[in-house]
Amino acid sequence: MELSVDEFIEGLFAKPASEQPSDTKKPEDMEMRIPEWFDEKKFNKARRFYWDNSYPLTGTMLIGLVAVFAVPSILRVLVGSRRSSSTYTAYKRYMSTLLHTVSWFENELKPGSISWKSLMTVRARHVRASVAADLKGQGIVSQRDLALTQFGFIGISILKPDKFGIQQMEEGDWEAYNHFWRVIGHAIGIEDRYNICRKNFEETQRVCQILLDRVYTPYLENTPEYFEHMARVMLDGMWSVNPTVHTDGLIYFAKYVCNVPGYIYTEEDRINLQRRIREKLNGQSEDIGVDAMSLLAPPLVQLPARRPRLLYLHDYDSLYQCPTYKKLSISANYKLAVQYIITAIYGSFIGRWYFNAMYRFSLLLMKYFPYVALFRFGVKEAYVNIFKEDPLSDDEPKTNEYYYNRPPLPLYKELLSML
Repeated sequence: MELSVDEFIEGLFAKPASEQPSDTKKPEDMEMRIPEWFDEKKFNKARRFYWDNSYPLTGTMLIGLVAVFAVPSILRVLVGSRRSSSTYTAYKRYMSTLLHTVSWFENELKPGSISWKSLMTVRARHVRASVAADLKGQGIVSQRDLALTQFGFIGISILKPDKFGIQQMEEGDWEAYNHFWRVIGHAIGIEDRYNICRKNFEETQRVCQILLDRVYTPYLENTPEYFEHMARVMLDGMWSVNPTVHTDGLIYFAKYVCNVPGYIYTEEDRINLQRRIREKLNGQSEDIGVDAMSLLAPPLVQLPARRPRLLYLHDYDSLYQCPTYKKLSISANYKLAVQYIITAIYGSFIGRWYFNAMYRFSLLLMKYFPYVALFRFGVKEAYVNIFKEDPLSDDEPKTNEYYYNRPPLPLYKELLSML
């Protein structure tokens, strides 16, 4: 029996979903089967759709990963695993994640294939991470955690395609893409009742909108301790394969895409935010601050404690007065502008062909000649084997406050980071 969207959300945020582990079997005893509702034609259509939009779809996954770090239960497991708390270990872990994901689009899903082996590897790692975290009293990798992680791969792309230039090339592409991630979710151990990819694209869109409005936006407004560190070392690590990544700029853009109040980039955003602040003031003095949380939908989750962040109407009389925007450095502004220009160009046939081709070429470099990582980490450490366990790090993650209070970089370093 298929659940309605409301029934699905109710089940996902009921207690059993957070207490049921990703798998109940040991890695050596696990089995993976293609679900009975698997449609090979749709699955392969989605693979083609990915390569038609590979440059922006991969970008949405990076934004989604930043958002996933804001989920406390997931962040606790990542911090406790000690496999992504330094720039080097984050590079190894998330480069591996990228290559695993790409392998699912590169290869057919059948027993013995690379994608099959990859999915079994990912599933086994979830089990080991869950057991290790449970032994340390840090929780488990639950069915809810897997479902919220699944959002990181598909949620942003289906909710905000225009922000990235993603386009359907043939009828049914989005339905196929939804089916692809429904199959992948099933393959990594998500039970059908917790799989955010529902029976059709429209239902999945509705589920993802609820998750964005009532889970991810509140979490990104109330980020847990160590969010800044884990997001920043991940982005610093991924800079080794994509030098267009700018840490501050991308975290800002992630919060902007996820509708965190006060993170704006266009005149339309500014006007809408001022209108919402005026509505909350309801005739009171325009000098009174409005708590950012009051602009959000009721959260479905318990949020970390924090001081209220007040938004003042006249701080948004122009984009350049916006407190969060003013904090962006020259290089962060530059990289954001470049991203907007690329998105505009990507809408043309030539732009799409060029940036997709560049992405394919960068994949070859990632696999066979990761030249920036070779320079940063050394020859042996730069190459990533997706079937080998990620290395450990003894680096202690820094608190969020550490990053909030850092002095700005000298001008020459800002200019160098624009290259």
